[in-house]
Amino acid sequence: MKAIVVSDQAAGAAGMKLAEHPLPEAAGNDVLVEVHASGFTTGELDWDTTWTDRLGRDRTPSVPGHEVAGVVSALGYGTRGLSVGQRVFGLADWTRDGTLAEYVAIEARNLAPLPGDVDFTVGASLPISGLTAWQGLFVHGRLQVGQTVLVHGAAGGVGSMVTQLARDAGAYVIGTGRAGDRETALELGAHEFVDPQQDSLTDIGGVDLVFDIFGGDMQKQSVGLIRAGGTLVTIAGPPETRPDDGLTIDFVVEADRLQLSELAERVRHGRLRTVIGNVASLDDAVAAFNPVDRVKGKTIIRVRG
Repeated sequence: MKAIVVSDQAAGAAGMKLAEHPLPEAAGNDVLVEVHASGFTTGELDWDTTWTDRLGRDRTPSVPGHEVAGVVSALGYGTRGLSVGQRVFGLADWTRDGTLAEYVAIEARNLAPLPGDVDFTVGASLPISGLTAWQGLFVHGRLQVGQTVLVHGAAGGVGSMVTQLARDAGAYVIGTGRAGDRETALELGAHEFVDPQQDSLTDIGGVDLVFDIFGGDMQKQSVGLIRAGGTLVTIAGPPETRPDDGLTIDFVVEADRLQLSELAERVRHGRLRTVIGNVASLDDAVAAFNPVDRVKGKTIIRVRG
């Protein structure tokens, strides 16, 4: 099969190429997915799991990309809950070959059915950003109706999902970002927008939940805004500063079939949309992974038409 492979950690993105790669096999409880669309995170070449398996052994050349939408083409031994020919989408394991390929072997539990009226391109844009937002808000943040949420990067990949899901759940949403993102953030559901380069975060007042994606100084400033009993949720690593009377939760997103299904249903009913900035073919995936100019929105690789 054709796949994007990387073989040299030192070379990083410069060592990425489109090549022939062995067709994966569906092991026990796996499915083999015919990939129609794939999503990726540009920073994944810096992750140790891109280069090693679960036991820490070298697995180069490896295939990057961890978001997938496609069709089940084979079932591994003992696999249940999915069937051959079924449309699916989900999140591939970090320590196995990924989704920038014509086929990927993935644990069945990491996938959910993709409704027929949701395009594969949209399905591939949901897993990382959507699950991160869902888990940060509802699993770790325990968001309640009427609470105030401060969302950093409110128009970005994760932030746009957080903004929409929090607004849909009945929260008051304050988004942050660059001045040029104001209109997008408000359109997505933010009640207020703050540009930290021009406005002071201290003017916001108390919030119940901060969803942090940056860490650093932005995170430190945000801690002082959290009301007693509030929560800082971050995906930027262990925080240096913690609220005096509240919780701090640092987490890594996990695959979850039920949550994926919840996201797909919200897309179907117009309650959630992804921000896709670029759609490229597998032949052009290397260039799309390494853009010259900043792409506003998610880049998706369309593997099949």
